[in-house]
Amino acid sequence: MSSSPLVSILRHAVRAFLAVLLAGPVSAQTPERANDPGSSFHLTARPWQPLGISRDAYLDAIEGLCRFTARHLDKRGAVIDPFLHREHQYSTPYFAVAVGALLAAGRAEDLKEAGLRAMDHATECFAKGNAGIPDGHGEFFLAALPLALDLYAGHVPAEKLAEWSGRLRATPREKVVGKLQNNWRAYAMKGEWRRAERHLAERDEAVNFIENGWLRAEQQNRIGGNRWNLYEDRGTFPESHAVEGVGRGNLLSLVEEGYDGPSAGEMRESVERGSAVSLLLQDPTGQCPPDGRADDHVWNDVLYQLCFEVMAERELRAGQTDLAGQYRHAAMLSFSSIARWRRDDGDWAGSYYVTKNHFDPARRVGYQAASNYGNYNGALMLHLAEAWLTRKSDIPERPAPCEIGGYAFETDAKFNTAVANAGGMQMFVALRGDTTQVYNRYWTALGVARFSRSGWDSRLGPSDGEREPATGRGLTFAPTWLEDGKWIRLADVPQRYRGKFSASFVHPLLVRCAIDYEPFQRGGGPAFHHEFILTPEGVLATLHSQGSQPFGVTWPLLTDDGAALHTGVTPSSASAAYSVEGDQENFLQIGDGGVVAEKGGEILSTYGLLLPVRAGAGDGVNRTFIYPRSGQDPAAETVHKSFRITDDGFESALGWVHGSLYAGPSSAGGEGNGISLRPGAAPDVTFDVTCKFVLQLRKGHIAAIETDRKCVATLGARKVELEPYSPRELP
Repeated sequence: MSSSPLVSILRHAVRAFLAVLLAGPVSAQTPERANDPGSSFHLTARPWQPLGISRDAYLDAIEGLCRFTARHLDKRGAVIDPFLHREHQYSTPYFAVAVGALLAAGRAEDLKEAGLRAMDHATECFAKGNAGIPDGHGEFFLAALPLALDLYAGHVPAEKLAEWSGRLRATPREKVVGKLQNNWRAYAMKGEWRRAERHLAERDEAVNFIENGWLRAEQQNRIGGNRWNLYEDRGTFPESHAVEGVGRGNLLSLVEEGYDGPSAGEMRESVERGSAVSLLLQDPTGQCPPDGRADDHVWNDVLYQLCFEVMAERELRAGQTDLAGQYRHAAMLSFSSIARWRRDDGDWAGSYYVTKNHFDPARRVGYQAASNYGNYNGALMLHLAEAWLTRKSDIPERPAPCEIGGYAFETDAKFNTAVANAGGMQMFVALRGDTTQVYNRYWTALGVARFSRSGWDSRLGPSDGEREPATGRGLTFAPTWLEDGKWIRLADVPQRYRGKFSASFVHPLLVRCAIDYEPFQRGGGPAFHHEFILTPEGVLATLHSQGSQPFGVTWPLLTDDGAALHTGVTPSSASAAYSVEGDQENFLQIGDGGVVAEKGGEILSTYGLLLPVRAGAGDGVNRTFIYPRSGQDPAAETVHKSFRITDDGFESALGWVHGSLYAGPSSAGGEGNGISLRPGAAPDVTFDVTCKFVLQLRKGHIAAIETDRKCVATLGARKVELEPYSPRELP
């Protein structure tokens, strides 16, 4: 339906704002610059290639899920959970939608009968209202079933389609929608609009319901009431990044599918801005950010994928082809990230683990109360189907912001997290930890929760910390200190400590930032200042304490995720890898202090067993270099032996940092009027003005150059005129 002139103006304003948000000058977040945490640079630190994932690959994943699920249909057409041995929540309608998508694509004709049975059963349940819907999940039925009607059209007799439509039309909304005002209400708003668009509900009544949900049932406040327009589900404190994608995704789908009520423009502004920020929160291997209720579930990444697909098509229609290409590539990254959790073992083939580990699902590692095999594989089916339906255009991929880097910012106090990224090397921090259990879990552990790097297996990071519900002991990359004869880890005591994030220099290849951990209760313990220098190859972390107690840093080492990893702990390092020849995480102590593995102290996180390794502080400081190694990167031992701290940075076999300049194996840059790639040599490039610049290197030579302002670069006898943020390839 057509939009009003006001809505059209608002949409153009939002697109302009997003272009600034993702293409504005890089800076640390400050109140004056709070609207532009992203970077406008284009060049990546490492060689970049498009993923080239076809739209059909989404169908391949859906078909595998459907073939697995079809084996769990009973005679009624209900999906029976293989562990609960009963129909659970929304598994059946989600399966019906997914089969419909396959039929619409001309695939899996042999699954048609199963899809019809599922539709028959699901619409019968819907007609009974929540009393007849498994576990009272009527909002989810409402969002899914109208979509299924479109998919089965032309594949079933007209009278069957009319029968299903009649059930959806005749059932009053009040019979299937409860009083919850979190993401469930967003499902209901999307579903009621889908009914209205298919003439299964009165349009004016649907608009009134949606407007009431936005203005009075908290949806406006949940996404419009914080700095970055991230959706607050309010199930845990700090907020959940995982469920954030659900609420925002539903509202994004609502406006993308044509909702044009009075608040449509305001909705679109909020959800598009939040989606732009989520590009920066995505990890460089495609994972949704950690922390909060239901984090580290496989479906988290598919929700990001769906949102990015919607935004890719949206920006393409608006003529923003580069931004559309970033969203499309980010969607492919999200899709790629779930592949590691797809099963190919016997009767489970085609399905996915629920949480991001390879333990027997019967153990429910990292689960919340609602986490079950049937419903969360169902969530993958539905949202993959929606992503496939959304992706209509061929859009050339562009590097995603999380692969380029050049940002460091924190979310607001409700989420209490921070992210920093230099050249695709990302650090994600929880500035506050859970102090109250929800579903028998502490969902957020205080400290650095994740290190990840583009083109590297970020599970090894590790990808999240943990606080054990039974003992209260926690584990993140964070300070540890001796208190009353016992070593206390920062993640143990979120009721006493919080973190404050700051950034002093932010560039696509180099970020300098810090976390100050302080007790907020009198006599609560020592204060700590943790400085970080992020480069594309790794992170140098330097910890100082204001107390007199012995202290150090805890390294969380992933040792087992259902299969034992290859790990090693030496007097000055620790490492973990899935295979001897594969990617490897390394924690290297730079200087004295000693390294001790706390044997028997493993904590079971969502990703697997984490071994706490304590690295002491020699001469009042602990320096740790976090080195995610892969491929032909120098051996950790080589890097360790070569590492040297300088007055303004460091030098190593990987490269160097001096002040605001960095040079590594495949890129160099920073802020200044020139740089020499070889210490002590003449500058390889100079600029006629001081600027921020990025150089791509091939075999030690400058292959491409980009600056943040108009200038002239001099390379030997050659002069090159440069425009702001316009990369130039050099012969």
